[in-house]
Amino acid sequence: MLSGPARALAPRFLTRTNHASTSFFQPRASPYMAASASVDEGEEEIATCQGESGVLEGPMVSLSEWQGWGTDSPLPAAVVAAIKEMLDLEREFGDKMKFGGVGSKIKGKLRIIDDKKKRSVYAKLSNPEQKLQYFTARQVACRLVGSRGYLCQKCWLPKEDCMCSRIVPCNLLHGIRFWLYMHPKDFLRQNNTGKLLWQLFGNQAATMCVFGIPEQEEIMWDAFKTAGKDTVWLLYPNVNSSPKSVGDINLDRSFSEENKEKPLNFVLLDGTWSNSSAMYRRLKERWATIWGEEDLPCVSLSSLGASAMHKLRPQPAWDRTCTAAAGAGLLSELDLHENFRGLGLDKQADAIEDSLDILLDALTARRRRMGRSITRKERHNNCI
Repeated sequence: MLSGPARALAPRFLTRTNHASTSFFQPRASPYMAASASVDEGEEEIATCQGESGVLEGPMVSLSEWQGWGTDSPLPAAVVAAIKEMLDLEREFGDKMKFGGVGSKIKGKLRIIDDKKKRSVYAKLSNPEQKLQYFTARQVACRLVGSRGYLCQKCWLPKEDCMCSRIVPCNLLHGIRFWLYMHPKDFLRQNNTGKLLWQLFGNQAATMCVFGIPEQEEIMWDAFKTAGKDTVWLLYPNVNSSPKSVGDINLDRSFSEENKEKPLNFVLLDGTWSNSSAMYRRLKERWATIWGEEDLPCVSLSSLGASAMHKLRPQPAWDRTCTAAAGAGLLSELDLHENFRGLGLDKQADAIEDSLDILLDALTARRRRMGRSITRKERHNNCI
């Protein structure tokens, strides 16, 4: 598809949206990798080559395979096109792609060729929205193809370390819904914790939405418009001039089966803190486009303790925690409200904490087996 001079094919399969275009993917010395990851992201997973399997040894990713990773959304068109690019590159050069390391990066002889072509395509895209969608599609496509047959689709761990049998699913209270707004660099990461929420509650109660995948973002915003703006809250600390707490949420409503079409929607940003600002800006711009208000309603938790995962994935400040622990903290604070007493939110919060312990055990066991350290250097010493 990209043989010869790089063609500006990306606009053909990327979706234009009618909300304000974002500006956080400006060309740099390395224009394609415009969103920088955390400097120690590479330390957070086992960098292991996926053997000799190339994408030609398996079919194009199917809808059922895509949805097996934790989503009910349609198969993204841009991701399909990105995978086809890789298939065409393999056919053109008669070699198989190999994947390995954090994010299932392309390895071997085709890596340099592929990198030049994707940079050329990215540079030809003038619209920031197209740049974001192309970047995201490439990230997701490489992780899908590179993880095939290697990671468990449910827990995103290597199959030999699968922890699914230890997770005990439960029901989230009717009238509450989590949205995991996930950065593409966190998609299929082994130490990602947001995945635990839909493992526990199912993807109708805890829904993954990948930043820059329009099919999933439209599903999320359509749900918000149906439920109404007063039902949408972003769990994100200290961004508004007047920060709000759980006590500021309007809880004068029925939390029953009959009210499930208009639940309280809580958005959790699922990615590194260095990537969260771009995700927040995108949500804020879309909010302003739909409802004409500058301030996206954000809520902060009044008390947060360090989660079990801090041992392997420290946070940049004492008042920040991993995605799943934030979800547990939210449920715990909601449980204190009189409208929720006796409805089991405390037990659902405990289930999240238990799943974090299970994930930590699985990752720790793997690190020990691989001869790696099971502790990480603290990233904040002067914040308390």
